[in-house]
Amino acid sequence: MTTIQSRSKASLITQAVRPFSFSASVVPVLVGAMFAFAYYEGEILWYLFPVIVIASILLHSGTNLVSEYYDLEKGVDRKDTFGSSKVLVEDLLPPKTVLKAGYISFALGFILGMVLVYVHGLPILYLGLIGIAGGVFYTGKPIGYKYVALGDILVFFLMGPLMVIGSFFSLTGVFDWNVAIVSLPIGFLVTAILNANNIRDIKHDTEAQVKTLATILGIKAAKKEYYILVFGAYLSVVLMVISGLLSFWTLLIIISLPVALKNIKEISVAEVNKPDLIAMMDIKTAQLHMQFGILFTIGLVLTAILN
Repeated sequence: MTTIQSRSKASLITQAVRPFSFSASVVPVLVGAMFAFAYYEGEILWYLFPVIVIASILLHSGTNLVSEYYDLEKGVDRKDTFGSSKVLVEDLLPPKTVLKAGYISFALGFILGMVLVYVHGLPILYLGLIGIAGGVFYTGKPIGYKYVALGDILVFFLMGPLMVIGSFFSLTGVFDWNVAIVSLPIGFLVTAILNANNIRDIKHDTEAQVKTLATILGIKAAKKEYYILVFGAYLSVVLMVISGLLSFWTLLIIISLPVALKNIKEISVAEVNKPDLIAMMDIKTAQLHMQFGILFTIGLVLTAILN
């Protein structure tokens, strides 16, 4: 078995970053970029695409690391709870080291984002600062909006519309309301990831005196929220196709529907006092988000090529 001594600090910080979650920040960037590819008729600055992806991952990394620190401090993460990387609850790294790494990640993301500001000016700076503030204060003081039942609505906005719009704008220099509409299914599913996490953690969050929308609504209503978010993602794409905003190629997302139905079936049996029944549901929902996002992206690419 690998001992703590044999693992480097970089390895442990990588564990705390939780790279498996990066699809949540990469998918909206892909959707924004491929919507530009399919529908924007002006110049697209593709050389900025790697900058956008890396900056998004750095901000996501910073959010995960800062959350790791404050979830421990708040008592949300303990040895008997789910969800954390276990780096801090198992004393593998000093908490301040993880917090410092989080702020460094935010700083690097900001510095890289200045490339986009140089190209597009202040509008992209404002978008970036909103994203950074959203990541820092997700759990960070003095706000910690995750702990006061604002996580669902702000995660929907920050990792749905904001990121898709930001990706499109960074590549084109243009704002288009259609991009905000197209971002809705991505926002629904990324919020479903958090919702699944919060349903599982109702018992532990209540013990830690933390309020989430799930603890306020109760498990029955929180499950209904999950159903609405997941089905809403599919329904919104269908409606956009019917309205002519998207081409029929984007209906490729239907391929992922069996996974969505399986997740809904699993979460339907969740119980407050048996969080282990859906211990992996946040990860399974993240996988659905990634599959849906990739299929959606492929549909946009096919629209660009074949329509």
